[in-house]
Amino acid sequence: MIGCGAGAAICEAYRASIPSDNSHQARNTIAAGTFALGMSKLARSAPMQTKLTINGKSHNLNADTRTTLLDALRNHLGMTGTKKGCDHGQCGACTVIVNGRRINSCLTLACMHDGNEVTTIEGLGTVDDLSPLQRAFVAHDGFQCGYCTPGQICSATAMLEEIKAGWPSHVSADLNAEIALSDAEIAERMSGNLCRCAAYPNIVEAIRTVAQGGRT
Repeated sequence: MIGCGAGAAICEAYRASIPSDNSHQARNTIAAGTFALGMSKLARSAPMQTKLTINGKSHNLNADTRTTLLDALRNHLGMTGTKKGCDHGQCGACTVIVNGRRINSCLTLACMHDGNEVTTIEGLGTVDDLSPLQRAFVAHDGFQCGYCTPGQICSATAMLEEIKAGWPSHVSADLNAEIALSDAEIAERMSGNLCRCAAYPNIVEAIRTVAQGGRT
């Protein structure tokens, strides 16, 4: 958000750029500025149609262009499994999977994902048919309050696919060797997801169990 001082400085710079005479250049400069301001107001006020495929189901979203993917999911589509924590991309509670990649849904606009496939916690399993990671989190007590759990599980789901694809992390000892799932490796790959209850050891164990093909 632009503060009052910064806004005044921008306006003053714009006025200074306008020639003092009534020349053709001056009229063009003013017209261009007026058009830009008008388009800015239009962009803020006009909703935009966005088509999203969420958990295999098509949705047509009609929302303000400033609507984040997180707010679109929760407030417009009623999918409240994805949580809003910090709303600044710092905690990972809002993690979802877009086209196979995990992202912080609070940091991206919904309109940027027209035609994309989005997977939320609701799409990973059901009460009667939990995903392997969901079962492992239950078996290993990988949560306490549970608020961060949807983001943790979405992140871990995509992270395991990254490992299968051979993507190294910052702590991988050898970029060309098979990835060893040490505590440090898993912790590094999940470092974008915070747990205020500090259930990290159990989260790591749950992820390792699934990665090694264990049953829960």
